[in-house]
Amino acid sequence: MRCPFCQHPDNRVLESRSAEAGQSVRRRRECLKCGHRFTTYERIEFVPVIVLKRNAERESFDRSRLLRELVRACEKTQIEERHIETVVDEIEAELQQRAVREVSSAEITRLALQQLRSLSEIAYIRYASIYCQFDGIQDFVGAIEDLHDRVEPVSDQNASHDAIESLPEIDTANR
Repeated sequence: MRCPFCQHPDNRVLESRSAEAGQSVRRRRECLKCGHRFTTYERIEFVPVIVLKRNAERESFDRSRLLRELVRACEKTQIEERHIETVVDEIEAELQQRAVREVSSAEITRLALQQLRSLSEIAYIRYASIYCQFDGIQDFVGAIEDLHDRVEPVSDQNASHDAIESLPEIDTANR
């Protein structure tokens, strides 16, 4: 690790501690030449997840984009931002654990809806209305009825996945 001040390659670690909820290690270092102290972070390097969009384009998964989308869907609800960040963390972790490095934007939408369903019905409907092809009021009514029919806690993921599958075809052209 080179010193950011003098570019000298030798330094010593003064302190190491866990950071970012155990996702990284924070190290305080001191340059052996100029004596300046600086901080470095050591993180796990993830293999990038590629998102297959509906129009057949490919792009890297953008965590901050998903976070912005969910924050927008959760505006003026009682959901705290830390809960939204936890949802994004869980979605990202699930994508990173998969053997397949490519995922459709429709699958990301399904995962987001699955998480939102337990947080807020309003956020669920808002997100679905943006990222699913809602042609009119009947699509909103259908999504609300589907959500209402499945208000009871879902004990297995297949039932939750089936609920999301019953939504109209997902439009990811605007993603």
